[in-house]
Amino acid sequence: MPLPTNPATENVLGTIGTICWTVQLIPQLWKSWREKSTDGLSHWLVLVWGVAGAFLGVYVIVQSLSIPLIVQPQAFGILSLISWGQCLYYGQRRPFTIAISAFLAVTAVTAGFEAGMVYAIRPAYNAGNHTPVEFFGIFSSVIIALALAPQYYEIYRRREVVGISLIFMVVDCSGGVFSTLSLVFAKKFDVIAAVTYLLVVVLDGTVLLLAAILNPRARRKRAREAAANAVAAETISSTITIAPVENSDEEKAAYREERDGILP
Repeated sequence: MPLPTNPATENVLGTIGTICWTVQLIPQLWKSWREKSTDGLSHWLVLVWGVAGAFLGVYVIVQSLSIPLIVQPQAFGILSLISWGQCLYYGQRRPFTIAISAFLAVTAVTAGFEAGMVYAIRPAYNAGNHTPVEFFGIFSSVIIALALAPQYYEIYRRREVVGISLIFMVVDCSGGVFSTLSLVFAKKFDVIAAVTYLLVVVLDGTVLLLAAILNPRARRKRAREAAANAVAAETISSTITIAPVENSDEEKAAYREERDGILP
């Protein structure tokens, strides 16, 4: 039995999802700023997510979804691009002015693209042709999913989850859950939007699961290596002996002459 339409519940859940996706990257931004490093965080992840926000924005605006769901991709995209700017500055050691300029340029291009596409495909959508807007929804889902591939490679290469804030992953995952639930109470359940949000839940959940499995293993491995190195250093220091210094033949002869001269 389908759940009844409830605009109030839809907006409440959508608002919670929006809040999650508005603040989701703040822990990551704070972590990168505090450590002055983005080591372990794939810059491709946040760049592609920033671009994906524009595609998803076109989809939700033309579909006239709830205001919270329209705000979500905008916040998602801009915060992702800020994180990308941090990757340029901290990770790739680009000058600050270059990092800021790159951030502003990509933000302007994605914003212009989103606005232009909304005006371009809205007439076709209003005329009953839903193919263009569905393309944007599907494409955003695909690139959001593919964006995590470089991050998964970083995890595979390092054998642990480093550089990426786990709080960010939890909040991002929660945003996907609440946004999906908000669609349940809408007049029409949007399958494409639901797939997009659920992809975020699954992919973020996978990162959290890997962190729970791999990070303790990596810590134990480092502890064992540190203990082994300490034992090796102690063994080496205990086996070092100071060899007796033996006088040369010349020194011995001089000593005998001196001794014979002294003795009667």
